This record gives sequence, structure tokens and C-alpha cells, in this order.
Amino acid sequence: MTTDGFTTCLWFDGQAEEAAHLYVSIFKNSSIGEVARYPEGALQPAGSVMTVEFTANGHKFLALNGGPQFKFTEAVSFMIFCADQEEIDYYWTKLTENGGEPGPCGWLKDKYGLSWQVVPDRLQEMITDPDPAKAARVTTAFMAMSKFDIATLDKAYAGE
Repeated sequence: MTTDGFTTCLWFDGQAEEAAHLYVSIFKNSSIGEVARYPEGALQPAGSVMTVEFTANGHKFLALNGGPQFKFTEAVSFMIFCADQEEIDYYWTKLTENGGEPGPCGWLKDKYGLSWQVVPDRLQEMITDPDPAKAARVTTAFMAMSKFDIATLDKAYAGE
């Protein structure tokens, strides 16, 4: 893993390798990198996975098995901008299955408790439209949603 740009470190309690493989299986342009193991005398059992480098959707991550001290919160989330409903449905399904939880307004938590926002790529354009009525209708529509429904947002934007 190079040091160009940023690498996001995700803290897990024993699931770092499993999580890295899950994320790599969901996103294109993804791969697993080096795996480091805890040595004798470390805070975790010798030989257990300490870190896993991985790339998901072209972004660099380091999954760390740090222990139970820290948990994910909604204070940090990853946004996935989707071109169409099929893409929204795909990511929503993959990230909520096997213990994930749907949330409001396009947010969800995966089975590890990591928060994601699965949103249409044109949502920002809609809610910042110079016509305040259009922006308000779209905002009202998405505030009532869990998983985004692009057709409903398009209708709200058009005033239908």
C-alpha cells in the first residue's frame, strides 16, 4: 500500500479480515493487500490477524483488529453515489444482508455497524436546485424514505 493520499483505518473486534473480504466482494476495482499478524506478547493472540490492507472501489483502507474498545457510529459514513435504481438496490441489499440494518434517508449500517449512505448521484443537484420549490419537494420526499426510490424523487422534482 502506497502512502499517496489518505488511507482510512477501520477498527474491528476480530472481524477485520472477514470485513475486508466482504467489501472487496461488493465493490468493483477492489483487492486485498498485505495481511499482518500479531506477534507473541501482543495485545491479541499470536498469529491472529492484526491488519488487512485492502482497496474498495479504488479507495485504500486498513482493517485493524484492535479489540472491543471502539465501535462505529453514524458520525462517520461512506457515501456511495449510484447512477440508477439497480445500483442503489444492489448496494442496499449487499450491505444490509446478514445482519445489516436499514436506516432513514438512504443510510444503512452493515453487519459490522459501519454506516453507509446509498444515494442517487444526482441528489445533490436536485436539493440545490435554484428553484426552492423543486429542492423542497425532493427533500420532503427523501426524508420519508429508507432506501432511496429514484422514480419517486424524479416525480417530486418534476412536481408530479
